[in-house]
Amino acid sequence: MTTAQERSVPKVQFTDAEAGAKEFPDSNARRYNYFSSQKRRQTHYEDVTVEVQPDPRHYLSQGWIYGFADGSRGYPLTWTKLKAWGVDEPEPVRGVGTGGGGKDLVWPAHGWHEFRDPNEEWEMTLYRYGANVVRQVNQNIDNAREVKAFEQWNPNWVHFVAAHVGAWMHVEHVLGLYVFSHANRSGPTNMHNTAIAVNGMHKIRFAQDLALYNLTLTEEVDGFDGTAHLDAWNSDPIWQTTRRVVEGLTAIEDDWGESVFAANIVFEPLVGELFRSGLVQQCAAGNGDYVTPTVVGAGEFDYARRDLRMSIALFEPRVSDREFAEHNKEIMNGWLAKWVPQCLEAARALQPLWSQPDFKPPRFEDALDRAKNRFTGILSELGLEAPKELNQ
Repeated sequence: MTTAQERSVPKVQFTDAEAGAKEFPDSNARRYNYFSSQKRRQTHYEDVTVEVQPDPRHYLSQGWIYGFADGSRGYPLTWTKLKAWGVDEPEPVRGVGTGGGGKDLVWPAHGWHEFRDPNEEWEMTLYRYGANVVRQVNQNIDNAREVKAFEQWNPNWVHFVAAHVGAWMHVEHVLGLYVFSHANRSGPTNMHNTAIAVNGMHKIRFAQDLALYNLTLTEEVDGFDGTAHLDAWNSDPIWQTTRRVVEGLTAIEDDWGESVFAANIVFEPLVGELFRSGLVQQCAAGNGDYVTPTVVGAGEFDYARRDLRMSIALFEPRVSDREFAEHNKEIMNGWLAKWVPQCLEAARALQPLWSQPDFKPPRFEDALDRAKNRFTGILSELGLEAPKELNQ
């Protein structure tokens, strides 16, 4: 009988250096205290969002640990022409005895740190909200299939939904993937980048809703051409001006602020809401369709109640910034002068759509006037004046 040779295995020695071993005054605290909450009591949203993206002006003692080929590092504050108070101040002095905090370090280090998304969006809320929207939209469509509701559509409306409602999915896809999702890496804080990323996901989900709706209608409705939206977007003169503006938004270089401002403050009220609320939702019911407004309305709610609210909270503090208010107003007025004429041209190019359904919506000029008034109201909330280009 042989005996197994005892193997030499290093013995575990506890040194009290492992994570969580050291006790300190806040060891049992359930809230973080390295930032100041916006209200008296900090929220779960702030706990999982604030300072997730570090900043050497706060607690990043070694400075940025990566950079880019042009010499910029981390999240440069120069990636937008807008400025927040304190951004021109030098980064804190690091050195022996600073405790990793730096000399004279205060929170917030600059005005960008003050931003909070009023929707308090983060990963969990995004998934929960998106799942609820998709569930509701699918239930509406499934109910319509069960009761044969699509048989009530007249031929003109079938073509209108196939070509023009379908074309709008391209707008949402481009804005979501190439404007907002592209800009979300460029913001100065995690609060900005999370809010912009959520905005992008709203757009991408809405584009997907429209695409899946298109596939359903191809199966359910006789004569529905599921590819008609491609011809409309690629070659129909009605859509080419809108397409040019949307693709122009993707071409904005090195300014995440202009991208978000031009899309949410200018394009959406003057073109997006004009098409969705001023046309589709106004005439769908009269053409026997109660389903399309529920799909389009979900995307309209994303913008009107969430993304616009976030955008106003993002830009208004810069208009009233205690150090750079006039500078920021000049920048934003320049963006208005650049994008308002283009969006008005795109809006007017859509006018022939108002005469295509059998049951007509309210007059195009009335819808455009409402869109202009809505746009003026948004500018008023921001503290900006309507540009002269709005009178074109």
